[in-house]
Amino acid sequence: MKQFFSDVQFEMGKVSWPTWEELKGSTFVVLTLSLMLGIFLFFIDRILSELMKIIL
Repeated sequence: MKQFFSDVQFEMGKVSWPTWEELKGSTFVVLTLSLMLGIFLFFIDRILSELMKIIL
């Protein structure tokens, strides 16, 4: 168990953590793309819903 935690600590030392600016930039990109995808799916759903009303 001691060896495991020692290895974990060693490997975590190799990790390249993002800077605060990189993290904020990535978060902005993810939130923006999620919002755009949500809006796109909303309109596709509305269009398909109206088409189904017309067909049926």
